[in-house]
Amino acid sequence: MTDEALQAVIDDATFDYTMGDADQAIAKLDRAATAAPDSFAVWHALAEIHFSRRTLDEALQAAEKAHALRPNDLFINTTLSRIWMERGDKPMAEKFGAQARVLGWKDQLQNPPDPAEGIN
Repeated sequence: MTDEALQAVIDDATFDYTMGDADQAIAKLDRAATAAPDSFAVWHALAEIHFSRRTLDEALQAAEKAHALRPNDLFINTTLSRIWMERGDKPMAEKFGAQARVLGWKDQLQNPPDPAEGIN
């Protein structure tokens, strides 16, 4: 599956989800995950949809697959923190939350805001 085709499936599944058809979105993303198991975006999307449905085991499985692909991604660390908090594991939630904060600070240091942007 090409990157463009994969992104089209993710976009289509996201649309299905926003229109209230989470089952269809998950089915599309599951097929995409089978076709492209190394797609961070597919696993992260699956994690977020499962989390929103409170199917926490599935959310955690998808998030862990995304994290294995990009352990230094701010957003997947935040997702994992939220999942672990919902599961009632505060130490794990704090671990991933701290990692997300560090990654956020690192990004701010590497990409400081332009002082001119704050001028009206």
